[in-house]
Amino acid sequence: MVTTTGISDRYRIETKQLDMPPRLLLGPGPANVNPRVLSAMSISPVGHLDPTYLALMDEIRDLLRYAWQTENELTISVSGTGTAAMEATLANAVEPGDVVLVGVKGYFGNRLVDMAGRYGGDVRTMTKPWGQVFSLEEIKTNLENHKPAILALVHAETSTGACQPLEGVADLCHQHGCLLIVDTVTSLGGVPLYIDEWGIDLAYSCSQKGLGCPPGASPFTMSSRAVEKLNNRPKPVPNWYLDMTLLAKYWGEQRVYHHTAPINSNYALRESLRIVAEEGLEQRWNRHQQNAEMLWSGLAELGLSCHVDREHRLPTLTTVRIPDGVDGKAIARKLLTEYNIEIAGGLGELGGKVWRIGLMGYNSRPENVLLLLDALEKVIK
Repeated sequence: MVTTTGISDRYRIETKQLDMPPRLLLGPGPANVNPRVLSAMSISPVGHLDPTYLALMDEIRDLLRYAWQTENELTISVSGTGTAAMEATLANAVEPGDVVLVGVKGYFGNRLVDMAGRYGGDVRTMTKPWGQVFSLEEIKTNLENHKPAILALVHAETSTGACQPLEGVADLCHQHGCLLIVDTVTSLGGVPLYIDEWGIDLAYSCSQKGLGCPPGASPFTMSSRAVEKLNNRPKPVPNWYLDMTLLAKYWGEQRVYHHTAPINSNYALRESLRIVAEEGLEQRWNRHQQNAEMLWSGLAELGLSCHVDREHRLPTLTTVRIPDGVDGKAIARKLLTEYNIEIAGGLGELGGKVWRIGLMGYNSRPENVLLLLDALEKVIK
């Protein structure tokens, strides 16, 4: 017999069996997940130093190198969401007093500014209206004027749907003796991206967008030039959890315990990366482009326009201008409650002005485009 003497029932709560709605997630992320990835995530965990898990870590590194087209030795999965990988990048690259030049053309450029400042950087900015991108000439002029130790750019700006061209940027950076940091959160797995060919020194991403995986394990990569700067720091990285000098010993040959990794999240990441490799990068990039163009054509037929010029428009994330007189929040709410389709509103300067529609990873399929366009036409009318 079990007694409960002295135990108060006032702390009890009544809960029901978990039952989440079957949403079609066509916002800026997370996206729906391939059943193979969900199945992998449900496999029983092992220890974070178990030989089988250590072998899985090696597979994740190799698959990430393929997805990013890099041979960087320090390529890992950060234990946390994409913002943790972003923080890891700034924490390891920025030293107090470093001039950090950030290209701000949306919400996440401003986040880079905030983080770099917290790590002691002398932060400078170059800006463009939200939805536009920087030219090579503009970047060159700002490098000459500010002489930074680091240039940070957002490749795929999730708040605007604009894709920043990167070819030639690293050449300028290296001529001026600075490192290039690139945010690839909404581009990895869905947009052409060549870390080594483009000379990118540090990059980070997330799992829940183009890779089609639940959030929780986030890609990070660092070139030998960036590692050299890290190893020459006079003081330790001020963020212990994200210190790559420590994490490299866990992910590298030494296998020194650092923290308890999110085992099942990395199961899922490995499977999502396997799916990327099976499909092939070029085929995957083409699929995202074709489905985005199908969406753009359908939106035009509904009389809706996109916020970003076509030549710089992301295939993974489209910003759609909300027509005058239309309540954007009400439309999004009706899509969710009546059709189980999620889209998002604008962030920052674009709040109330645009809808954000994502076609990423497993969700980038023609049938999803048709479902959304049909529902959008009905709710707008």
